This record gives sequence, C-alpha cells and structure tokens, in this order.
Amino acid sequence: MIVRTLKECIQSERRVVSENWESVRMLLKDDNMGFSFHITTIYQDTETHIHYKNHLESVYCVSGSGEIEVVGGETFPIEPGTLYILDQHDEHYLRAYPGQNMVMACVFNPPLNGQEVHDASGVYPLS
Repeated sequence: MIVRTLKECIQSERRVVSENWESVRMLLKDDNMGFSFHITTIYQDTETHIHYKNHLESVYCVSGSGEIEVVGGETFPIEPGTLYILDQHDEHYLRAYPGQNMVMACVFNPPLNGQEVHDASGVYPLS
C-alpha cells in the first residue's frame, strides 16, 4: 500500500512549478500503477498551450473556473465538478479566468516520471 499526503508531496521534489501552473505529482511511474495522479493548480488569468502527443489525460476541476479550447474546435467552460478527457491527444489551450486559481485533479497514461514540463509545442516527453 502507498499512502501520501498532499502536504508532504508539496514539500518535496514532487512539486513542479512553471510560469502558468504548478503540479504536485502524488503518484508517478516508479510507483508501478500504470498511471500517474497529480493535483495541478492553473494560475489565474493565464493561458497555456498543451498538446499531449504521448499521453492521455483526464482532468477534474476541484475549484476555480476557466475554459478549454480545442485547437480548430470547440471551447468548453470549466468549473468545479467538470471532468474533461483528452482521449484523442487533443491539442488545446487551457485558460484560467481572473480572480481565482483553478485546482485540478489529473490522471495521466502512460504515467509521468515526475519532473516533466511542456516543451515549445506543449508536449510532455515520453518517459
């Protein structure tokens, strides 16, 4: 059994910070579960280009609000209780509205190693 708290993970190398977001990677590839689990905070009033060519992701909004715009497609509002699933390696823009950060619970398959950040095309490398 693996037991971790968000508090202890925040105070470790499992917390990865970028200009637009921070991600606390609570479950990673070396845990051998076949997926990774993260609590990610999208900073208010930001836009992030993301294109997970190597990963599938499910994202549940815990708090805050914003939107996801699929490149060449629709824009969907995000608010607490919204789940979106990037099941087609969907290239998108993730925006957090002003006033409050968005806190998201995220699951990745295949799992991340832990220190990945988006490259210039919005991609996480395959680990």
